Amino acid sequence: MPGSGPQFGASPEAQMQPVGNGGGAQTCRRHPDRVSFVRCQRCQQPVCIDCHRPAAVGVQCPDCVSAAPQTLPRTIFGSLLTPGKPLVTIVLLGIMGAVFLLQSVGFGNFLLQYGAFSPAFALEEPWTFLTAAFLHGGIAHILFNGYALWILGNSLEPVMGRWRFLALFLASVVVGNATFMLLSDPIEGTSWLRSAVGASGGVFGLFGAMFVVAYRTRQDVQSIMLLLGINLAIPLFIPGIAWEAHLGGLAAGALITWLLIKTRVVAKPGSDRRAAVVKTNVLHALLLVAIPAAVFLIALGRSVALGIF
Repeated sequence: MPGSGPQFGASPEAQMQPVGNGGGAQTCRRHPDRVSFVRCQRCQQPVCIDCHRPAAVGVQCPDCVSAAPQTLPRTIFGSLLTPGKPLVTIVLLGIMGAVFLLQSVGFGNFLLQYGAFSPAFALEEPWTFLTAAFLHGGIAHILFNGYALWILGNSLEPVMGRWRFLALFLASVVVGNATFMLLSDPIEGTSWLRSAVGASGGVFGLFGAMFVVAYRTRQDVQSIMLLLGINLAIPLFIPGIAWEAHLGGLAAGALITWLLIKTRVVAKPGSDRRAAVVKTNVLHALLLVAIPAAVFLIALGRSVALGIF
């Protein structure tokens, strides 16, 4: 059909005709001295060979390319990959180090009295479900937890995103201490009056998250299982460690991470991707709050039902 496009078998010179509206050739908007042979698929403005940008269909001008939203790949959690230093991990380590320094220069008894977690005082001091994570019982204790947090944070924080990583760590801490409370015997008394400090519940939560992520992405999980097994066995040889908090944190980290991955809302082709991201963030925020809150209330409710408080 005449005028429908380049004809097969025609010479390149015959096929390459300047664009126009019947009133002569048009020139590039950015370079008026250059004749344009193509139009931008978005704005239909003529563009020269130096200004055209290849697109999925046809070409686009530089202005339309700049104005178009940039769709970056997202992780299995639906978050953007956050390269660079793991800022949340660094901040957590900084807080732990600062608190340990205060413990070492004369404020140890005060901090342990009002910051350590004990099932017997959990209702009167509910903040200790969190504050206990930043107190430690010695240099070896904080070095071990700090090293594990640094290793796990470098791997998980970029994939999960900063706010999910922080929320998961804190949720695992709360669930770990709540599990310590649930498995303590208020009648026997000794375990009920024990105090627990350390970030182990949060660290074990990150171990659980790391296992789920590695399994989900089909990575080798043997090394993680070995390291996890060693850490779980330590309380068998060193008395006084709140192994209940370890188990609670591990279970919370694995369960929450699995739910975060399963509840990610994936945008269908042609649908609004931003809406899918917002829905994912809302669902994840609810999960990260609801699960530790539920375990927290169960632990307190059990104690109230037994007439302890």
